[in-house]
Amino acid sequence: MESYYLTDVGKVRTHNEDSVTILKNALNEYLLVIADGMGGHRKGEVASSIAVTHLGKRFMQINSMGNKADAVNWLNDNVNEINKEILKYAELHPDSTGMGTTIVIALKTADYLLFGNIGDSSGYVLVRDKLKKVTKDHTLVNLLVEAGDLTEEEAKFHPKKNVLMKALGATENAELDIFEVVDMDTVSGVLLCSDGLTNLVSDSQIEKVLIDNELDVDEKVIKLMRKCNARGGTDNISIAYLSLLGGDK
Repeated sequence: MESYYLTDVGKVRTHNEDSVTILKNALNEYLLVIADGMGGHRKGEVASSIAVTHLGKRFMQINSMGNKADAVNWLNDNVNEINKEILKYAELHPDSTGMGTTIVIALKTADYLLFGNIGDSSGYVLVRDKLKKVTKDHTLVNLLVEAGDLTEEEAKFHPKKNVLMKALGATENAELDIFEVVDMDTVSGVLLCSDGLTNLVSDSQIEKVLIDNELDVDEKVIKLMRKCNARGGTDNISIAYLSLLGGDK
């Protein structure tokens, strides 16, 4: 297995509010995390950093994630701890009122592959050279699509497409949506990204890069980043990719 992650300020924003990491323990269990912060006075980057730092620290403190039920409990417990940390920070720093962050997590062990998310940062798997989205965005337009009030095509260009319905730091209780990839043996890649990528590069374009066997894992991530910036780079961009093929060349 090979992995690579990258974050970039983009071409428009003055600073980067995203945080991203990939970690591996002694049992070759992988944790991938991306958080896309929000809030004035540069506090979005504080919120996202709290989220990624907390999860990374907790992951490296344990020897194994245990079974699937243990992992689900671990994800829920830690996300709730992160939410409390963000709320406490905002309470102690009045200029950071309204700070928060999205989060998307992938947890890969020998026995299971889990995703968790709050907000509109996305998790995908690559299965038989097809990119499939696992997570569901917590946005206003996605709720309207699910209700049948908007088509997916209309949602792409809706003026309120980035309005979040859920985020860490927004309410007292954090509700993480957790998804299991059942046919884990068919998965050749795990991708996490912030909406800075998906707003400018389509799933089919992302897929085309990821299935290019002439590129190494790091080259794929860099190429996606460059494509996004070439299209305007209107937001911060974060990408984390784990190849399960043991090398892509």
